Amino acid sequence: MPHFVDDVEEIRRRAAQKIEDGAVTDTYKLDKEKTVEILNEALATEIVCVLRYMHHYFMATGVHGKAVSEEFKEHADEEREHADMIAERIQQLGGKPDFNPKTLLQRSVSHYVEGETLADMIKEDLIAERVVIDVYQRMIEYFGEKDPTTRRMIEEIKAKEEEHASDLSDLMFIVNPETGEDEGEDPGVDPLHKERGGKSESKDNKPVKEDTKKAPEPFSGRGTVVESAAISGTAANRSAKANNKNRKGKVA
Repeated sequence: MPHFVDDVEEIRRRAAQKIEDGAVTDTYKLDKEKTVEILNEALATEIVCVLRYMHHYFMATGVHGKAVSEEFKEHADEEREHADMIAERIQQLGGKPDFNPKTLLQRSVSHYVEGETLADMIKEDLIAERVVIDVYQRMIEYFGEKDPTTRRMIEEIKAKEEEHASDLSDLMFIVNPETGEDEGEDPGVDPLHKERGGKSESKDNKPVKEDTKKAPEPFSGRGTVVESAAISGTAANRSAKANNKNRKGKVA
């Protein structure tokens, strides 16, 4: 600490002068009001994303609707956490988090688009995430070393938005955003064997030869087989004795 402090009493005096400023001291190198304004825009953006994701969560239908809706819900919950982080930082800087619904869309860089189909929803959410990633990168560069606390917070949020964009991009593999039709198969399907027309095909589209070896017929147990063999043996013995009697009775 001695390397960073020339006069402890002077620092105490300056801190006491603006004690109502809380975490903001004279060493804060940016315009505090502008920072609060920027963060309120980020807050509005996160709130709009929460609302859009929640709408998509409830409206997602179709063959992939359930799985995709769970993804929407997860994203909505994480966007809500981002909003809390931003609001808390605004308060630390001596500002007021702006939750006014009247001006949300005006302050948000993200649009609120409901989408008609599941494919529309995925597409709109992916576009929104890409916009937010770009804007947050600019915020990170603006805060830089002059406000490292806010910069690290935005970096953390941006990293999560990149995860969201990656998740949505994977969902685009399943649903074509142009047609709304399935795009290929789910990634979980075995890529080496596809069922087409009831016949199994290999990777090079050549029919797979059926195995001609048949499994042995099921049986009820060893006792049944042994009993059956014993009966067959007894019948054979009786037949042999009968033949012998007939031979003895015949005259040469």
